[in-house]
Amino acid sequence: MMKKIIILVFLISLSGLIFYSISSKKVDKDFLTLYGNVEIRQVDLGFRVEGKIAKMLVEEGDAVKKGQLLALLEDENYKATYEKSLADIELYRALSTNAASKYERNIPLCKDSTTSKQECDDLLNSKNSTKASFEAATAASKGAKKNFDDTRIYAPDDGIIMTRIQEPGASVTPSQPIYTMAKNKPVWVRAYIPEPNLANVKYGMEAKVLTDTKNPQTGKQREYKGQVGYISPVAEFTPKTVQTTDLRTDLVYRIRVYIYDLDEYLRQGMPVTVKIKLNS
Repeated sequence: MMKKIIILVFLISLSGLIFYSISSKKVDKDFLTLYGNVEIRQVDLGFRVEGKIAKMLVEEGDAVKKGQLLALLEDENYKATYEKSLADIELYRALSTNAASKYERNIPLCKDSTTSKQECDDLLNSKNSTKASFEAATAASKGAKKNFDDTRIYAPDDGIIMTRIQEPGASVTPSQPIYTMAKNKPVWVRAYIPEPNLANVKYGMEAKVLTDTKNPQTGKQREYKGQVGYISPVAEFTPKTVQTTDLRTDLVYRIRVYIYDLDEYLRQGMPVTVKIKLNS
């Protein structure tokens, strides 16, 4: 009797091991598990013109919307230059109009030689030169308007201010960074595919992205939907920062898995687990 019980227990244990083995193989067959880090596109924001900072309107960590005013330069000189350019336009417009009218009135006299050829040439040259001066003044005004507008920095997209580099009163040069901003979109995971699995992955495959953080409401890891959006055509050695179960000397291919159901819990550099659905 005891022998039968032992055999029965052995068979049950063996069945459990076989079932576990089959289930594990099925999961491995359906999903490719990778490890990577969240990456968010960052932008350095600065003025296109030089000057002294008048106001800094946002702080580190502030969420900003596209088109929101972020900082201003002292703009008195740029404003004066722009207003002068508008006055120059009106001046050269009047001179050009007067020269053109004078030339048109004298065309009949030039044709019948009542007016000398020299005088006719002078009228034509005056007409052309004043017109060129008017066009130059118009172009200069556009440049002055652009410089005046560029004494302000606006958010290029929705995002979060990561670094406030300067303060009011600081003198800055063109393109000198004032803020560093992280854009809300796109957000992707940088991961690496071992060479043996490369042929199983293609663009557009569905993926699950799991963070180490558990959602306190569900008690489960936070999960996001993603899609393979980039596969590097060049192999490289596994970076030391990547944690995989394979040897670090294996050749891998860098990929990007773009995340679409975003929230405020994803952070730059956050380690995550990626499960690519191979039959998607």
